[in-house]
Amino acid sequence: MKPLWIIKIGGNVIDNPEALDSFLKDFSALDGAKVLIHGGGKIATQIAKGLGVETQMVNGRRITDAEMLKIVTMVYGGLVNKNVVAKLQANGTNAIGMTGADGNVIKAIKRPVKEVDFGFVGDLTETSINDTTLSQILEAGLIPVFAALTHDGNGQILNTNADTIASALAVGLSSRYETKLIYCFEKNGVLTDINNDDSVIAKINPAYFEELTQQGIIADGMLPKLQNAFAAISNGVKEVYIGNAGKLSDINQGKDFGTCLSL
Repeated sequence: MKPLWIIKIGGNVIDNPEALDSFLKDFSALDGAKVLIHGGGKIATQIAKGLGVETQMVNGRRITDAEMLKIVTMVYGGLVNKNVVAKLQANGTNAIGMTGADGNVIKAIKRPVKEVDFGFVGDLTETSINDTTLSQILEAGLIPVFAALTHDGNGQILNTNADTIASALAVGLSSRYETKLIYCFEKNGVLTDINNDDSVIAKINPAYFEELTQQGIIADGMLPKLQNAFAAISNGVKEVYIGNAGKLSDINQGKDFGTCLSL
């Protein structure tokens, strides 16, 4: 099978023009087929404030009511997505901006109301990814750039977690490609000491993950990220990397990149 990179870029890089330019240059230099997934939450929050729309968060997750959905659709699918695509074109990468609604490639279900009503937020299922259409896009030599938006098949756009989309794409395409998933953010990887950027754990397997969790070294926001990563690995993804967006070029040069998760 052909290799395929699935790369998610965090909002802290999207917000920084210089960091974004550097990352997209490195992304463009990656060999082979690739897919990019981005968010843009901080920009959406800023624009919402300017429009007088209150941002509501619960446990770090955005409440997406009807007004906020208009804003995230404009920001993620428009402003951020087209900016990224234009910059990739400048780097010689023939990118195509997409949401899950385009080509019917990612269908979600509206999150059920339990303790919290998250509004127009989408959850993915095992059948969310349309791998046939996506593979046709990739085989045409295009590089999909996904905003964190999906649809329900009945005309409704849904705000959907970018980390989750990246994992689902990697799993969904793993029957056709040798998929490797990369989460890029501001840290150098999974750290033994959150205050020491050099304390990177180079490799983690499931047994070591359990050990690190029991010791409290992996906790808070990193815990669900790694749980999702190992779920992806157990469902066909070859490897998952977590590392610094500014060091993506290390992978192309055959160097170690951040933390590698594998079975």
